[in-house]
Formats: sequence, structure tokens, C-alpha cells
Amino acid sequence: MSTNHRGIVVEGLVRTFKGDIHAVDGIDLEVAAGEIYGFLGPNGAGKSTTVHMLTTLLPPTAGRATVAGFDIAHEGADVRRPIGAALQEAALDTFLTGREHMDLQAGLSGLGKADRARRGTELLERVGLIEAADRKVGGYSGGMKRRLDLAMALVHSPSILFLDEPTTGLDPQSRSALWDEVQRLATEDGVTVFLTTQYLEEADVLADRVGIIDRGRIVAEGTPEALKDEIGRPSVEAIPRDPAELAHTREVLARFGETVTGSPKGASVRLAGGDAQLADVVRALDAESIEIQELQLHAPTLDDVFLAKTGRSLEGEAEGAPAEEPAAA
Repeated sequence: MSTNHRGIVVEGLVRTFKGDIHAVDGIDLEVAAGEIYGFLGPNGAGKSTTVHMLTTLLPPTAGRATVAGFDIAHEGADVRRPIGAALQEAALDTFLTGREHMDLQAGLSGLGKADRARRGTELLERVGLIEAADRKVGGYSGGMKRRLDLAMALVHSPSILFLDEPTTGLDPQSRSALWDEVQRLATEDGVTVFLTTQYLEEADVLADRVGIIDRGRIVAEGTPEALKDEIGRPSVEAIPRDPAELAHTREVLARFGETVTGSPKGASVRLAGGDAQLADVVRALDAESIEIQELQLHAPTLDDVFLAKTGRSLEGEAEGAPAEEPAAA
């Protein structure tokens, strides 16, 4: 097995839970130093279980992985020293202030008193919480708590950072602020970032490379651009002015390509002949006397990649997915 002393190497990693549930089913991946790796998939796909294994919170059932060059199963203490982790559930005390959280975390990381105060102030400023530093965390918004959790994960200057769905439930402004900080960590500080997400836009904006996981297995991997280029063809969506014409609209569009997921009010197909067919689509709809309220041409997306690889749409696939079991303490 190759090693990557500032990155992550995974070979054949498996985690099985009671009832022979394969939450992670033999995945292989490698994350280079200073890279942002987006681990994309619906709820229950195996994202959090993978992070729990890579951060030594769960032992693997089979396979191997190294983080910063250390084996996750046999060198747990060595793995934990260079990593930071902000998991889905932030471990915050509502009765402590933001500054007190930073001081506690810095003390647990072995920093002296003067360094604890300096580092805490530096990171609170970085994540935009310095004005709220002396307020109790119980009064923080969800976005503020996520930013504090990120600051705590950075207190010992980790070389590898694990972020498990860090923006779930955040408002657009808080999400954008966290994206900016993650990007800065990678580009300016050279931090390796392993980011799990179920948001297509997040993976597209942040990740240098993306691994798409579904039902415990990686179904696609590459840069967002390369994955979308595999699909190649754009899709067209037509929404009829009269909802009663929806079935008729779908019949017409089906002549031009395969049906894809779109607005429930309209019909969508991936154009077999590319965007050059758009004029033919318009003429065909006009010939059938279908009055169109809205017509849009969509470039390929990561959701199209997921659909092509699994036959399902990533968005909205959380329903019915098996829950991942929590990590052991």
C-alpha cells in the first residue's frame, strides 16, 4: 500500500454493521496534500462512516487506510495528532462562551496559556466570531456554531482537516462564509481537506476532485469538470403554459433524447444531438400547437453524473436511505 505523508490513501475499506449492513463496501481513493476532496452522496450513502473510520472513531471491518502516512487501525494516536475534524454534531457546551471553548480546546491540544489566548483570538477573528467571543454559545445561531466548531478543529494547526457536511442547515450567507474559509485553508495554508457533502453546488464550487459514493461504493471520481464532460450533452426543459399539455409535451421531447429529472411542472430530456437540437425542439413543440411558458437549456451537472452512474437523481434521494450508525466514542 502506498503512503501519502500529508494526504490520505484508502484501499478496499469496508465497514459492516449488525445485520450484515455494508455501510462502506470496499472503497479506494487517494487525496493529495493540499487538495480539497469532495465526498458527495445522499444521506445513508456511507460518507460519515468513512470519515469516522479515517479519524479513528470507528475501526474498519476490512481494508486499509493511511492518514498523514499513519495506519488508521494500528497507529490511531499518530493519526489523530495532525488532523482536525468538524463532524455533523458539534460538541459544544451551551453554558460556555466562544472564547472559553477555544481556550479549552487549545489546552487539550497542549498549548500554553499565552499561546491559547493568542490562538483563540486569531481563529475567532478568522471565522468572524470575535464580536460574539464572550457570549454564551447557547445564544449562537446554527451558522455561528458551525463556524466555532471549525475554529476549534483548527486550533492545533492541523495539516489534514475532515469536514462532515459542515454547511447542512446553514443560511446562504453562512454557507458562503464557510466556503471562503475552507478555500483559504487549502490555498494559503496548504491544508488537505476531506469534505463530505450532499450539496451538488458545494462540491462543484470547492472541490479539486470529487468522489461520488452511493450505497457504500464509489461510483465516479474525478474533477467536477471531467465528470460533467463525461456526460457531455446538455438537457432541455419545457414547461407548458397549460398544465393539461404536460403529457403531450413529454411525448414531443422524448423524440430528442432520454428523459431526465426536472421540474414536476415540465418535461426534461438530455439532448442526443447536443444543444444544436434546441431549434428542432422548438419547431416540434410549435408544430404540435403546445404553448410553452418556459424553455431552458441546462449544462451537465454533477446530478447528471450521479443519474448516469446510478439511474437515480442525487437531489432528494435521502428518503428511504439506510441510516449510518453513529461512531463509537
